[in-house]
Amino acid sequence: MSIFVTGGTGFLGSYLLRHLLSEGHTNITALRRHSSSMDLVADIAQRIQWIEGELDDPFCLAEGIAGKDWVFHIAAMVSFQQRDRYKMRKVNADGTANVVNACMELGVQKLIHVSSIAAVGRTKPKQVLNEKNIFQTSPYNTEYGISKFLGEQEVWRGIAEGLNAAIVNPSVIIGAGRWYEGTGQFFATLHKGFRFVPTGKISLVDVRDVARMMLQIAQSDINDERFIANAGELTYRDFFGAIAQRLQVKAPNWTITPFLREAAWRLASVQSILTGKPPVVTKENFRQAVLEYHFENDKSIQQLDFQYTPIEQTIAETSSAFLKSGGKTKVFE
Repeated sequence: MSIFVTGGTGFLGSYLLRHLLSEGHTNITALRRHSSSMDLVADIAQRIQWIEGELDDPFCLAEGIAGKDWVFHIAAMVSFQQRDRYKMRKVNADGTANVVNACMELGVQKLIHVSSIAAVGRTKPKQVLNEKNIFQTSPYNTEYGISKFLGEQEVWRGIAEGLNAAIVNPSVIIGAGRWYEGTGQFFATLHKGFRFVPTGKISLVDVRDVARMMLQIAQSDINDERFIANAGELTYRDFFGAIAQRLQVKAPNWTITPFLREAAWRLASVQSILTGKPPVVTKENFRQAVLEYHFENDKSIQQLDFQYTPIEQTIAETSSAFLKSGGKTKVFE
């Protein structure tokens, strides 16, 4: 199979590229931005054909997608800052529309689109959600979730117009990677002695599982479907405690109260203005961290016969990788 991947230099993208190569796929082209770091793919970069460009460049996408059998669309923008909401919609919705259009025009056999559980939609706390959930306007949805929902709508439009496509909705993806960004920061921050813990729950999935699921769906006859990829939920206290135990540091035990939560994001906002750097925490992600949801994974287990890596195993292996790397970007051997 001839394959095109967007977001190949990112966290999930690097794992997918490595998984594709391990399964014998060698005709792989990946999109990278001019500013993209190649640290996560340094060991396999020579085995991939790279195209430099952006999702808003239809000509670049056409060059990469032409003649390809499968397209894996992973590239996205993640932010919990209100000022980034329009930029996220441009990347996550408009960019996806460009990918969908190119796939249809160039006769791609199948598109696998990576969305998020944030696009499933939440209308109340402690809600049980699955693939059949209908997205509704709600104060419990983030701007990121809205942008990913709009991206999904472009994929469903393509499907309605004859495109063979499927959607994967991962929960919070964890694994070894860049410790200074994304979920890698959980491990780096706790290793430094972070003492606070939110009161909510977090849904988690191993990055390797998401890559496996994407390829499995591509190889199947599945079309016009979406699958939640979620190994389960933990309270933040249990999640942070498990990481701390594996990193051999003291577990955080100071509960983040409503007053502390509101004060913290405001202080982070002021610091961001003064330093010019993104805030460490925002109003959106702090408020999400006190909520609880259950995302069902029954469909993936039953229809794909999928077996998830236990969360505890992922935490143990990721913690070990962090300690082995000394807090530096994970370099694969």
